[in-house]
Amino acid sequence: MIIKLSDLQNFGFLKIPIEKDIDLKLEIQKLKKQKNAVILGHFYIDADLQDISDFVGDSLQLSQQAAKTQADIIVFLGVHFMAETAKILSPSKKVLIPDLKAGCSLADSCPADKFEEFIKANPGYTVISYVNTTAEIKALTDIIVTSSNAKEIVESLPTDEKIIFGPDKNLGNYINSLTGRNMLLWDGACHVHKQFDLEAILNLKKENTDAKIIAHPECERPVLIVSEHVGSTASLLKFTQSDKSNKFIVATESGILHQMKKLSPDKIFITAPALDSTCGCNDCNFMKLNSLEKLYNCLKYEMPEVNIDEKLRIKAEKSILRMLEISEKLGL
Repeated sequence: MIIKLSDLQNFGFLKIPIEKDIDLKLEIQKLKKQKNAVILGHFYIDADLQDISDFVGDSLQLSQQAAKTQADIIVFLGVHFMAETAKILSPSKKVLIPDLKAGCSLADSCPADKFEEFIKANPGYTVISYVNTTAEIKALTDIIVTSSNAKEIVESLPTDEKIIFGPDKNLGNYINSLTGRNMLLWDGACHVHKQFDLEAILNLKKENTDAKIIAHPECERPVLIVSEHVGSTASLLKFTQSDKSNKFIVATESGILHQMKKLSPDKIFITAPALDSTCGCNDCNFMKLNSLEKLYNCLKYEMPEVNIDEKLRIKAEKSILRMLEISEKLGL
């Protein structure tokens, strides 16, 4: 079959008919073995994709796991910046993503040219960026952080050190509140986490007084204030396993509930609703662009591929390696 580049340019994925009555999951497993590929699934993708993934987790953790494998191909079921991170850490591997249009509102809220102007307008600052950024932003950054280690890494720097934090203003405000710092914040946000409906969450709490509200630090501050546990997606998952409560109101993307239910089948998980939500949930429309059909075509034809200019990759890698160096010293 001849593959036209227009198939990618017009749709962002390979829009190729798939044979009727095909067992997609079985064929994906065959292709994965045949091509020596590893499938990475983020917590926020649909349940059937999580279940077919070799590793399920947060973005940086997945890229680190893939780098340790002997796989020739990495397929990242997530969004574009995550596939970029995988390529940064595994330059010799082919990195694929099922849909090139699977972007990220948070990454998009921080254009590289504007962020560079922001840095130049504030000389003498150490630049710390959240991992949820493009390769171009990572290349402009001194230290990359995750929602799991941001507090500790910021605290490891001298108290008088001037810091720019980007791109997530909510996470930056949260870290400032924990550390007593006054980091200069870029005004970016995730469209999922900034849209939670505080009033609806509090009403859910009234209806479920035995439930604990748990939230990701990308949420708006009022939601974090009423939460009984705030942490990264992995932290939220771990908390629901260890905490004695049997019911949780979860303020992050609803995809994580699949893993929560798998690991704690006897517990009840309620998705925190978004403003103007008709489904009573809060999903990332970019994450949901991933599908079994796209994964199958992606593996079969080894497209779309994510590539990064080598000079840019090396610059971006430095900020990640700096984070790993500090994390090792801190025992994180």
